[in-house]
Amino acid sequence: MSRAWIEDEAGLTLRIRLTPNASKDAVEGVTETADGLCHLGVRVRAVPEKGKANQALIVAMSQFLGVPKRDIEVIRGSTSRLKTVRVTADTATLKRLVAVMGGIEGRVQG
Repeated sequence: MSRAWIEDEAGLTLRIRLTPNASKDAVEGVTETADGLCHLGVRVRAVPEKGKANQALIVAMSQFLGVPKRDIEVIRGSTSRLKTVRVTADTATLKRLVAVMGGIEGRVQG
């Protein structure tokens, strides 16, 4: 199984499967699509209109990862459920983020 994230010297790039219109905002485990790619499952209460779900995704990821919202950007898939999100971080923060992501990788959803 592939990882849902890629680490480089400037931060993390995450593959996200977003579920808008959910009953709660939550970062869940990792899911695998039919093509073998892994995505981090995220649910938000916001509706997918006028960027509201993307903004809610940024807030949820900010809270989950403990980084400022300004350091998180949806770089691909703004109108799709499958998104690519970039988290910019300094070296110390990056090490902490990798540890957080490594912990959630073990929670694979079926």
